[in-house]
Amino acid sequence: MLYHLFEYLNQHFHFPGSGLFKYVTFRAGAAVILSLIISLIIGRKIIAFLRRLQIGETVRDLGLTGQKEKEGTPTMGGVIIILSIIVPCLLFCNLNNIYIIIMLLATTWMGIIGFTDDYIKVFKKNKEGLQGKFKILGQIGLGLIVGLTMLYSNEIVVRVSPEVAAQNNFNIIKQVTASDWKGNKKEMVYVKAPLTNVPFMKGNELNYQKWVGGSEKLLYIFFVLLVIFVVTAVSNAANLTDGIDGLATGISAIIGATLGILAYVSGNTLFSDYLNLLYIPNTSELVIFCACFTGSCIGFLWYNSYPAKIFMGDTGSLTIGGIIAALAILIRKELLIPILCGVFLAESLSVIIQVAYFKYTKRKYGEGRRIFLMSPLHHHFQKKGIPEARLVTRFWIVSILLAVITLITLKVR
Repeated sequence: MLYHLFEYLNQHFHFPGSGLFKYVTFRAGAAVILSLIISLIIGRKIIAFLRRLQIGETVRDLGLTGQKEKEGTPTMGGVIIILSIIVPCLLFCNLNNIYIIIMLLATTWMGIIGFTDDYIKVFKKNKEGLQGKFKILGQIGLGLIVGLTMLYSNEIVVRVSPEVAAQNNFNIIKQVTASDWKGNKKEMVYVKAPLTNVPFMKGNELNYQKWVGGSEKLLYIFFVLLVIFVVTAVSNAANLTDGIDGLATGISAIIGATLGILAYVSGNTLFSDYLNLLYIPNTSELVIFCACFTGSCIGFLWYNSYPAKIFMGDTGSLTIGGIIAALAILIRKELLIPILCGVFLAESLSVIIQVAYFKYTKRKYGEGRRIFLMSPLHHHFQKKGIPEARLVTRFWIVSILLAVITLITLKVR
């Protein structure tokens, strides 16, 4: 809203300072600050409100140190994250941008699913919450929205050379003259194309249509299923990771900042050319959304760090997972998710491996056996006696390392 207001003032009245809102970096910085302030201010009020309603977490006794002390801690704190994303985004983003529209929809969509789950647990006193099939349907719905919009919207394009477009029979939307990072002019085209960036490979581009033998119908099915898988996997992984104070929140802030950098270079014609990345017009606006997301996570961490005054609940964990998945897909960096979200992946794999091995040994030996002391992975280390605060810090360090490796892949091929 402020973006559109100051754009109008700059065009018609040359209002002093209104030109600042043209710059993504200025708006991203302002968005981080505002999201932090909103988190800190409304966080305190929401915690007090939830305590008055006696909306507290019910903790199962798993034999973990300090676990029962968390009984009664307010939950549903994901509302704080959602509000501190949406409000700055509405103020500082270009609301006509298709990528911002998708991200606002993804945030609201997953927030409603998570809130419904928490509401059933807390107010209806049903520990199971929303049935799993409805959660999956919600995640599939978001995957369909993102996947089909990318396939059909003429506003979602990538820039390639005319030769590449002709060779692959891509649908050309627009012809442009662009400068490379050396300042040389060249003719390029914007196309609708199922292209993505591939880490560690020369050429750094993958055409999904070639994976399905060039069939357009098979491409649509394959791509939508891929998007659904990514959304479902990441949102559930974030949910599993949210098991100890500040773990999922801190990791999500690191991932959000990294995705912001990736969005910036993908939406900048010179950086994308220098790094040999796909140039994706208008994705630089996602930098502001990433700033809102990162700021909201850091602000929430003020109350969620050990010992937590509030838990995000599924309202927060499902939302941040859906946001991360949608962002990675929109900037065509979904193949970097196993690296960037490596902690989420390890947490998910620990559960899958534990359950599979337990069932296998029970069939074979008549007695279920475990590989980990407890899953998800963070509980395994808790069982080993590592203090919660130290464990969270070490997971953050690992996540920072994975974020750096993710950024290194921009040049390593």
